[in-house]
Amino acid sequence: MNDTLIQESNHILLNEIQASGIRLEDVTDLTVRKGGAGPTDHKAITIFNTTVMIPVLSHAAESSPFTATRPTKMGLASLKKDGKILTTIRFIKEPKFYKEKSSDGTPFWKIARLHSKDVLATTVLQTCIRYKNKETSCQFCAIEESLKHETTIAYKRPQQLAEVAKCAVELDGISQFIMTTGTPASSDRGAKILFESVKAVAEAVNIPIQVQCEPPDTFDWFLKLKNAGASSIGMHLEAVTNRVRNKIMPGKASVSLDFYFKAFRAAVEIFGKGNVSTYILAGLGDTEDEILLMCDKLVDIGVYPFVVPFVPVRNTPLENHSAPSKDFMHKILDPLALSLVNAGMTSETLESGCAKCGACSTLSAFEKKHSA
Repeated sequence: MNDTLIQESNHILLNEIQASGIRLEDVTDLTVRKGGAGPTDHKAITIFNTTVMIPVLSHAAESSPFTATRPTKMGLASLKKDGKILTTIRFIKEPKFYKEKSSDGTPFWKIARLHSKDVLATTVLQTCIRYKNKETSCQFCAIEESLKHETTIAYKRPQQLAEVAKCAVELDGISQFIMTTGTPASSDRGAKILFESVKAVAEAVNIPIQVQCEPPDTFDWFLKLKNAGASSIGMHLEAVTNRVRNKIMPGKASVSLDFYFKAFRAAVEIFGKGNVSTYILAGLGDTEDEILLMCDKLVDIGVYPFVVPFVPVRNTPLENHSAPSKDFMHKILDPLALSLVNAGMTSETLESGCAKCGACSTLSAFEKKHSA
């Protein structure tokens, strides 16, 4: 297969690679996120000029038909499928800010991490009220695993976040900052912690910031977060039907879909169309039709549904759950991308956030296909 043929259908191949993962010879560097929240067990790799987060430590990756040779000093490697070379890929190098420390001596890489090629991300509160109770925990979540590995700290103080953001912008050209949080035992569900964090970072450096939390008890928090410096907000459904929500994430399911939609509408009024988003994990048990139906409802009210393939994480109840197939993802991402293009709400139109970055899904590649 030559590069010209690959380029004509790169959204299809990227989708397959992300669903399958890549077997690597060396996964010991700090850019591989092992355990914890977010795209854990992944590595950022540029393929066809698109940087994507690819599973490299997952069960699926262990048997993936895709392999990569050991990278050169420039980070270049050959991508193979079933032993045949497809193209040249580039591994994202460890950022310079990882070598620095905060004023209290904490390594910056324990405070915030590089996602994709130029996105700074952190879990402000690395604990969650739901996590340790099997009756309430999200079965896919590994938020506190990184604490066990001592690769992060439990709470990132506003001053620490401001320092790492300033350094990452100056040394590595970071383009945006994404702040998520575990859910604390307070009715604001993390909004207060994020407000304090955003305010400190916005005073230190001028970059777009997305905040992510469960819908707070009062929607006044949206304007407070916006005024503090947040440019977008993510409130993540993960699953779209009560059938799956109650089974996979019983604690979070106590916050009803109706309440989520009230929060979505209120947030769109503050942040604007597209700058409110929600993560949807395809492969937890919702069907393609159920996911697409929910996505249609979200797009109609100006919320960007960021659909990503579920990647089973080690040391979670779903660690042996099957990842979604490339065909399953294609049946969702292709029509969803067309809907987003028709709505004028694509990854390129967003100000900040996971959907703006796009590396944890190939949705933006499908958008480009429909925009061509």
